Amino acid sequence: MNTIDTPAPQGLARGLWASFALASVLFHLGLVFSGLVPNLVSHPLHLVFVLPWVLVYRRSGAQWVSGLMLAGLGGAAALWVALSHDALSDQYGFLEGDFQVVVAAVLICVVLEAARRAIGWPLPLVAALALFYGLFGQHIPGRFGHSGTPLESFLGTLVIAEGGLWGTLTAVSVNVVAIFVIFGAVLNAGEAGQGFMNVAAAAAGRLRGGAAKVSVLSSALFGSISGSASANVASTGAITLPAMAKLGYPKRIAGAVEAVASSGGQIMPPLMGAGAFVMVELTGVPYTGIMAAATLPALLYFWAVWVGIDGYARRFDLRGLAEADRPARRDVAITSGFFLIPFAILLWGMFGLGVTPQYAACLAIGAGTVLLLVGGDLLLDLRRAAERAETALITAGTQVALIGSIIFCASLVIGVLGITGLGVKITSLILSVSGGLLWPSLLLTALACLVLGMEVPTTAAYVICVSVAGPALIELGMEPLQAHLFVFWYALLSTITPPVCGAVFIAAGMIGENWLRVALTAMALGVGLYLIPLGMVATPAVTNLAGAPGMAILATVKIGIGLALISWALVRRWHPWVRLGAFALGLALVLAPA
Repeated sequence: MNTIDTPAPQGLARGLWASFALASVLFHLGLVFSGLVPNLVSHPLHLVFVLPWVLVYRRSGAQWVSGLMLAGLGGAAALWVALSHDALSDQYGFLEGDFQVVVAAVLICVVLEAARRAIGWPLPLVAALALFYGLFGQHIPGRFGHSGTPLESFLGTLVIAEGGLWGTLTAVSVNVVAIFVIFGAVLNAGEAGQGFMNVAAAAAGRLRGGAAKVSVLSSALFGSISGSASANVASTGAITLPAMAKLGYPKRIAGAVEAVASSGGQIMPPLMGAGAFVMVELTGVPYTGIMAAATLPALLYFWAVWVGIDGYARRFDLRGLAEADRPARRDVAITSGFFLIPFAILLWGMFGLGVTPQYAACLAIGAGTVLLLVGGDLLLDLRRAAERAETALITAGTQVALIGSIIFCASLVIGVLGITGLGVKITSLILSVSGGLLWPSLLLTALACLVLGMEVPTTAAYVICVSVAGPALIELGMEPLQAHLFVFWYALLSTITPPVCGAVFIAAGMIGENWLRVALTAMALGVGLYLIPLGMVATPAVTNLAGAPGMAILATVKIGIGLALISWALVRRWHPWVRLGAFALGLALVLAPA
């Protein structure tokens, strides 16, 4: 969260924030068990729990005062919508009177400012431009103008109808993302993170380049639940980066490994940083179908990273972890249970009991909460458990608010697209510029994802990008799930691609290296992020593991060989012509249809 450098509150203030976080957690979990709650009640209340974390928590001075005022105004306006939902539903998105217009203006301004304070200017600026277009686009000549909408109808559709602020995107944030963010916060507050590290160190620590390969495995495990590549870097990087530095890894390689591995965790089933469940909501494809389609491409990504690390390890003679630095088998067995048990309950709930992913996640959260009572020493420690529970609550509150603030801001953009018809016009523009051809459209979509994904967590970036570019790809003949997976992958581009590359900035800062050197190395290691989505389009069989497993595995082998050749060409010190030939052959294998 884009906060001022002030320490976290302590004492009474921390207790108050923990209590507020508990209320937020209970509210979101309660929605899972409470049956149908009207969207005009649950979604505004979600905003009430979002605003204080983004606008007030860890603020100081003038920002604290202004944040408190904005949170109060925005919270009061949201509460008014929730309390008046019956009457507002009869207005069909049309505001009545100056008071309602003021409430709408307050909500929109507060949401824009909350997003700005959370992630900076890019997304709020896009939302402000969209609002400006909605208000004044009727004066634009040509096909990109619109017929105009009365102010009361335009603002009302955004703030009192089940669209705009309270639409589908917010439903995803309230009903799906929040639950899995809470799940991740509970796991990370306990021994699960150490369990990930221990399993990875036991599996790969002894190998050539072992410390880097440990980073890959641990980040793949942790990133699946974290929902943020940057959070993944900050968490696993605190352990893996010093380990790599101690073993003499060049700093640019150590930072790049962590950034690339942490980004890949977002595309790794079963959770994909909650992205899998968001995709279920948006595509209507069952969770099993999402997981089956996403598994082989994710493995290919980490295969390409693994090959690249091995190439650097040979080039720089990077050794594995010493036996003394690898965890004992007992520690691996014990700590792995702290994430295996909740994951097993999650999967059992979905596949054994047949309940919704949210309900299953609640069961897993309960198991993870119980596990906070003990640590790797298997001793019951109530004081330690209380500290961990408090950490889990604070983390859940802040992360739910971060993603929520982004989703609310993005909802304004999507609302304007719907009101003005701009979304259809953008789809038409993509089709026109690309000449109605699929591959140019894919490249335009990739560029849009890079821009729209700047400084935005993965799941939110995916939702924004697919709302803008997805319809064009589907109109060109791509299956909806294929289009969503393509966009989901490319929503990650900005994590390692300059100029933003948030995961790279954090890793470079932690290791003490120039960020651009880390970014260039990360782009070489993470080359699969750029090419695998194109390979999924050229060879759709790779995403059809459930329907035709034999063909899917053959397609995976073909693309895997191509990625290995490309990775070697980028990192090995071969003759330039040999490297060029390997790269060209690898690219042909990845992109050749099969």
